[in-house]
Amino acid sequence: MNRDSIRASRCPDLKFSIRDSRFTIVLCLLALSASVAAQDSSSDHEHHHHEAAGETTPLLRPREASGTAWVPDDTPMYGVMLHGGGWETMLHGNVFGQFVYEPGDRHRTGGNADAQWSSVNWFMAMARRPLGSGRFGLRAMFSLEPWTVTDCGVIDYLATGEMCDGDTIHDRQHPHDLLMELAADYDRPLRGSLRWQVYAGLSGEPALGPPGYPHRLSAMPNPVAPITHHWLDSTHISFGLVTTGIYSAKWKAEASVFNGREPDDHRADLDLDALDSVSGRLWWLPAPSLALQVSAAHLTEAEAQFAPSPRSDADKLTASATYHRRRADNGFWDTTLAYGLKSGTEIVAGQSSRATTSAVLFETNLTLRDRHAWFGRAEVVGKPAEELHAHEFGTQVFTVGKLEAGYARYLRSWKGLTPGFGGTVSASLLPQDLASRYDGRVAWGLGVFVTLRPARHAM
Repeated sequence: MNRDSIRASRCPDLKFSIRDSRFTIVLCLLALSASVAAQDSSSDHEHHHHEAAGETTPLLRPREASGTAWVPDDTPMYGVMLHGGGWETMLHGNVFGQFVYEPGDRHRTGGNADAQWSSVNWFMAMARRPLGSGRFGLRAMFSLEPWTVTDCGVIDYLATGEMCDGDTIHDRQHPHDLLMELAADYDRPLRGSLRWQVYAGLSGEPALGPPGYPHRLSAMPNPVAPITHHWLDSTHISFGLVTTGIYSAKWKAEASVFNGREPDDHRADLDLDALDSVSGRLWWLPAPSLALQVSAAHLTEAEAQFAPSPRSDADKLTASATYHRRRADNGFWDTTLAYGLKSGTEIVAGQSSRATTSAVLFETNLTLRDRHAWFGRAEVVGKPAEELHAHEFGTQVFTVGKLEAGYARYLRSWKGLTPGFGGTVSASLLPQDLASRYDGRVAWGLGVFVTLRPARHAM
């Protein structure tokens, strides 16, 4: 099948209906996987031929993303590779210095409501070596955002989640913690192509959702966090976890026990607690260019409420597809489509109620000649009024959306690092009941940034 035939495969029209979105997403994933599996059957056959011939599998593989999550095999790697003492090590990261301007918020109290300078950033090291019949690895990831992001977070209209100064955060993306990952992993063969894996750490990502957005190639040039983050991948920093699973060339089944409590606003410590949350996830890579996952979890005491109300439990369900296509000009096109469902207890005026809400994300990045990156994101999500600090609406759930587009221009690499610059434009979409709080039903935003990331690494 010709690669252009993917454009001819049809999904149902994606309407902004939270109730129907889960069925639309499932149908789209099935249609996309069938098309891509057929087109890539020849390359997949070649992959298995190489394995059968006994060729060495790299210790660090392109499919490995955050935690134990997968991305398509046909994904470029960005990082500095080091070899020595039997170890294979990759250093990775991303740094943005940005100015964000989102005018029109009439209801925020405190802080600068319109504009902000900040730096979002993360740095990662992955090292692995053979150990017996298997492979042993160490992983560390940290961020300087506790000091480079002020005012309880980066301005990001309709973003919600976590706490700051004794209150829940809204219209800002919270800073990430200093210690984003401190973990180890080990895997070994069982029989044939079947392998067993265990991953554990003081901080890391359990088996829930797609890879965290800082690790998705579809989001790599974008400094702005998704407003659906807490429906899809907010557990990418969990303080205490153990994950185990079995996998083969095309699939993986895994489960985690972990501390599902959201981090507090003391960002430089380890918020360790009981491993009393559970999750399970299934991966399927039907072709080198496609990665599919479905996952579910119960999170104990996950989300903080307004004091003195206790933390509330949450149940989550996610499904996602990530598609990657290489281009002849050394570029690529990477797209993520994801659905998330969250059910938890909301406490309003001392009364508790159960709220079940859904979110849909479409995210894409088209990079030409590894120099010009055009990226975009479309999201729709149901958010309880309390999370948006619209307390007068009680237990009402609002369907809100956000559209974003941007461009990044990367310059010539120097000593393994690639600088760049770019800009973003966004439109937050609001129902009529919230229009007066944001100076209209569409709240516009602008951003400019400079960035520094590792150069592309050829495997």
